[in-house]
Amino acid sequence: MTEFDTGSVFDADYLHFYADRLNPATSDADADLAARMARLAPGDEVLDLACGHGRIANRLAARGCRVTGLDAVPLFLDRARADAAALGVEVDYRQGDMRELPWTERFDAVLSWFTAFGYFDDDGNRQVLAEVARALRPGGRFALEINHYPWLVRNFQPTMVTERDGDLLVDRNELDPLTNRITVRRTTIRGDERRDAEYFVRLVAFPELRSWLLAAGFRTVTAFGAEGAPLTTASPRLIAVAER
Repeated sequence: MTEFDTGSVFDADYLHFYADRLNPATSDADADLAARMARLAPGDEVLDLACGHGRIANRLAARGCRVTGLDAVPLFLDRARADAAALGVEVDYRQGDMRELPWTERFDAVLSWFTAFGYFDDDGNRQVLAEVARALRPGGRFALEINHYPWLVRNFQPTMVTERDGDLLVDRNELDPLTNRITVRRTTIRGDERRDAEYFVRLVAFPELRSWLLAAGFRTVTAFGAEGAPLTTASPRLIAVAER
């Protein structure tokens, strides 16, 4: 696999099984953490990269940020726009490829949250970082939240099963130590319908990620664990904050 088929993974089934990410309390907490890590203030121009269904972007707009959300999935963008209208906030939602951003020195901050990075080959992943750097104003911040490589490898689960309302999502995971890719073979069973999909995520440990970010044009890169705590091998999540 060289390309990530977003439409086969991020769809109505995803929203069904990951309903905890639609929970207002969870989304509020994620938006609070993202705002704190990116040092956002009212009036800041913010890009939510791979914004999904807008759960963070809409909340940042409610805080007074001027928010743009970019995602590749029309279904998610439709949901994001509907939720923004219901909340009475304005967000500029765009469909696009994060490897080809149409902005130069536009944003005060860019966010990439809940492992929305690592879906391309290494050249493509590094291109995403270069595009983010170009889209930021000098001094702008990039806050990236992903799986923490040491924790995930230590706690690797070859099979994961999620059940919701009698429906099943089964992920069969394979980690390639030569490429640091996890390939996921996903089976979704809802009612009498079964659907199979396959995708991968490139795991990136912090030293490698830091070198990629510096090569992309960032001046400083700092690492944090979950909730912004110090990063340790026991941290399940990695938050990298890079400044252009």
